[in-house]
Amino acid sequence: MKPLALTLREAPPQRLDLSSLVPHKLTGKTAAEIARIAIATTREPLTIGDIFMIRMGDPLAIRIEGGSERFDEVGHGLAEGEIVVDGDVGLRAGRLMTGGRLVITGHAGPWAASGLKGGTVEIGGSVGERLGGPVPGEVAGMRGGLVIVRGNAGERAGDRLRRGTIMIEGHAGAYAASRMIAGTLMVGRSVGPLPGYLMRRGTLLVGTPPEASSPTFVDCGVHDLVAHRLLAAHVRPHSRVFDRLLKAPLRRFAGDMAAMGKGEMFCPPA
Repeated sequence: MKPLALTLREAPPQRLDLSSLVPHKLTGKTAAEIARIAIATTREPLTIGDIFMIRMGDPLAIRIEGGSERFDEVGHGLAEGEIVVDGDVGLRAGRLMTGGRLVITGHAGPWAASGLKGGTVEIGGSVGERLGGPVPGEVAGMRGGLVIVRGNAGERAGDRLRRGTIMIEGHAGAYAASRMIAGTLMVGRSVGPLPGYLMRRGTLLVGTPPEASSPTFVDCGVHDLVAHRLLAAHVRPHSRVFDRLLKAPLRRFAGDMAAMGKGEMFCPPA
């Protein structure tokens, strides 16, 4: 069956909360009913029909044709099905997902995959700061699921990561894996200053040796671990970048010794 298609009429005049565009909220509705759904905005009241032209199809397969950095909360609470956005999105894409798949062909703003518990988020471009991190008032970030970023990520990617896997094929900004509680963060290229800052547990994999790492990480030598080969098999369907990286010997650093010190950072030998 064809997907439920929403075609952007024109660039939105204000920020839009698109958290209502998920399968469990659209199932059983007609095109007219979907068009009348109100959108939370910053100024003038708008509906889905004001912003999008609607072509009916399977609500478990939603396609948003045309994106904008003003599209906030895309895929919020997604539990099943798939949402594909042809373009950019704004704040908190994929927040609190428990299942399903969110695909963004363009860029995403800050706090993408915040509070993710399950499912998959794939971003074709780059992403803003605090990927998978907690919003103000929360004590833990992502709690499960898989996030794949084909471009770069801003500062504090994986902040307070609790569980799950984040793969960033490009660069990441400062404080990658900051305050990590558990889980896995992989960065295919370089990271900014102080990766793993105050991480307690978990694994950080970096494709380039950090230039400004914390002195509270301890060099444990170069290892060729069986666990990495098993992990390579797991990530192979999603990323050739990390499949190749995990098959080679890697230098291990233990830390952050300023916290619990049970985390680990891996990178190619210098």
